[in-house]
Amino acid sequence: MVLYYIAVGCFYAALIASCVLNFHHYMHMFQLNSYHAGEQFKWIKDNLLHVICRHIFTVISAVLLIIALSPQDYKLSSSMLIFAAAVGMTMNINSLAYGHKKVKKKLVYTPRVIRMAVTSAIIYAAVLTLTAVFCGFSMVTMSVACGMQILTAFIVMIANLINKPIEHGVNMHYINEAKAIIDGLPFLTVVGLTGSYGKTSTKFFLEKLLGAKYNVLMTPESYNTTMGVVKTIRGSLKATHEIFLCEMGAKGVGEIKEICDIVKPKYGVITSIGPQHLETFKSVENIINTKFELADSLPEDGIAFLNYDNEYIKGRGYKRDKVTYGLSGDGEDYYADNITVNENGTHFTLHHGEESKEFTTKLIGEHNVQNIVGAIATANTLGVELDALVLPVRRLESVPHRLQIIKRGKDIVIDDAFNSNPSGAKAALDTLAVFDGYKILISPGMVELGEKEYELNKNFGKQAAAVCDYVIAVGEKQAVPIKDGLLEAGYPEDKIFVAKTLDVALKQADSLKTGGKKKIMLLENDLPDNY
Repeated sequence: MVLYYIAVGCFYAALIASCVLNFHHYMHMFQLNSYHAGEQFKWIKDNLLHVICRHIFTVISAVLLIIALSPQDYKLSSSMLIFAAAVGMTMNINSLAYGHKKVKKKLVYTPRVIRMAVTSAIIYAAVLTLTAVFCGFSMVTMSVACGMQILTAFIVMIANLINKPIEHGVNMHYINEAKAIIDGLPFLTVVGLTGSYGKTSTKFFLEKLLGAKYNVLMTPESYNTTMGVVKTIRGSLKATHEIFLCEMGAKGVGEIKEICDIVKPKYGVITSIGPQHLETFKSVENIINTKFELADSLPEDGIAFLNYDNEYIKGRGYKRDKVTYGLSGDGEDYYADNITVNENGTHFTLHHGEESKEFTTKLIGEHNVQNIVGAIATANTLGVELDALVLPVRRLESVPHRLQIIKRGKDIVIDDAFNSNPSGAKAALDTLAVFDGYKILISPGMVELGEKEYELNKNFGKQAAAVCDYVIAVGEKQAVPIKDGLLEAGYPEDKIFVAKTLDVALKQADSLKTGGKKKIMLLENDLPDNY
């Protein structure tokens, strides 16, 4: 009888350990999926084999243990009981293996995550306690316990749903605090920036250009969600700041308006619109409407700065006060021409009305010029003379992981790993083409493009075929459309390598023999752990 309870105790100890490890894993994925149940369900669907493998030991060990302990008189041999306990322990082997898997971005135990963990623990305890009360420590209770372990994949979403009123209350408290801070700074000028791509770079450039005259605060890194903006306001915005640059991101309709209702921007910059986050937006039309929530939220005396090189922005036909910019010279208020690019930087001439000015930057490529022109247009409209902008433009640095040029001995790495989209990927290849050397592309392709994902990644492969000497596609599943595009463009198959991970890809790139040529390696996108 004692051995029986030892075996059962080992079983439950293994089960609890397995639940904890699996909860940590699924909570990590849920955080990377922005706490969106829809994205989490899609992740489970796309990684169904992975999910099954995490729980298969539970099912097998539970069945074997129930068989081992099934005799009613409990007269089992010691070897059988030891076997039963050992079988129970195997259920968390797979979870332990995944628990030690190297990740790029660890789970952050925010107050929200802690609240969800507490709610999940209460759910587990309540179900198991009620089952034990009504069924005792029987095979039914053990079966329910195994079922709860299997349901760990969904428990984080259940806890999130239960906590929704609490989270809404907490968020509204912080949002109201942020609104009060903004309202208490009547002389603060707020500039909102949004776009499918280019908004972070333009924000960093604009902060440097406006800094020539004003005390400027910008949302750090990619703090562009509602609560990220709120955190910046509550933690960093001071009465001494004259301008607040607020980056605004969105994965769904209404999210930019929500940020605008808090910060009340007077000026708004829309850098680009394209097919990004189509899985959540569902259509390009929804993306256009969402980005223009910034322009539509401006006051009567507000001004929208619009990139008229972008067909979606120009085609919107915005009727209120606006300043347009671009590279085409087709009637924009600010435009650049005479663009010359080499490995050391870019030179261009900026035109505004009757005024022209020569600019030089260490940054490489026309896409950077486009973002710089947007920043110049905004800074000049806000009172910084063009003459005063020449030196700040020359001093601009690459934004980390956004076509950042990194020298490794004689080799060069172009780090564009932050994220990727069709326009940005093309711009990255254009940048790679400027360099002399052995050109290597390392990329897992683009994601969150909905039904167009295969087509756009295949086109990316075709574009790469015209530029690259060697292509390393990261991820066996992600590599398929890139490889198809390369081969369709007539690219030699022996110049294509499919790597399971980025580490393997980098080792392959380092091992390549280039006949004395320096290596120019483009890192285009780096998928998060939920891919």
